[in-house]
Amino acid sequence: MTLEQQRNVRTVHVDGADLQVFEQGNPDGQILILVHGWPDTHHLWDGVMPLLTKKFHVVSYDTRGHGESSSLGTVEEMKLEQLGADFMAVVDAVAGSTPVHVLAHDWGSVQVWEAVCEPGAEVRIASFTSISGPSLDHMGKWMRGALRTPKGLWQLLTQLVSGAYTLFFMAGALPRVVFRVFGRRWVWSTALRVVERVDKRNLHFAPTLRSDMVGGLRIYRANVLRKVFEPEERFTHVPVHLLVTRKDPAIRPASFDGIERWASRVSRTDVRSGHWLPLKNPALVAAETTTFIERISRERS
Repeated sequence: MTLEQQRNVRTVHVDGADLQVFEQGNPDGQILILVHGWPDTHHLWDGVMPLLTKKFHVVSYDTRGHGESSSLGTVEEMKLEQLGADFMAVVDAVAGSTPVHVLAHDWGSVQVWEAVCEPGAEVRIASFTSISGPSLDHMGKWMRGALRTPKGLWQLLTQLVSGAYTLFFMAGALPRVVFRVFGRRWVWSTALRVVERVDKRNLHFAPTLRSDMVGGLRIYRANVLRKVFEPEERFTHVPVHLLVTRKDPAIRPASFDGIERWASRVSRTDVRSGHWLPLKNPALVAAETTTFIERISRERS
């Protein structure tokens, strides 16, 4: 087993949950934390991880209530404030006072936005590469601003249509029944291969996929309506790089327009891909993240 293949596992205890944290790669490299979204686990990054471990000390973890991590089983604990605190607890455990870099996808990105918008976050987080997951506060503010022009109104309408699935996800027992079916690995694998054109060799799922799909619906009920319709002004000085998936059926590219209002340092790469870019093109994700980290590191030094 090579140095990059060795993996250490630790448990981080935070507010009623035990988070399983996985570390591998270059022990002398900069720390890079990977955060998955719904309905994934740390296995989302299985194709990306080998492309990063030679250079970085790579950390991944199963978020609260997913994979090997436990939870209290409540909706309240899935609020972004708690998930952002979970992320910072992982940062504290693996890095201490050393600044870390972050790569996140989907709801993983949404919860990292919550953390990077806390005052002083730039001291602890050196960079943030975000895929298919906006700040819900920023999206709520963008939606209000979009009402002012015909173009913005059209963009808002298309985003509302794209995001209509979230209403179904919050509709009580029905989506839980549906995802007990879609949670079968062969069903979900087929859906990603047909809709997203993901190579079957890049599909990596945890044995807990079905329970993660069902239990993870709590994150929608805990956050979507209250955050989008009552957004706060949230700012960050953490350098941010957006990987914007232009064929994403859930998040329209226009919803990231004007992000400079809330992020003092932001860059953007548009990619012709669907939502699951880490599965579709792990090499691109690794390359974009590495290039961004190296650029930020040169500037910091």
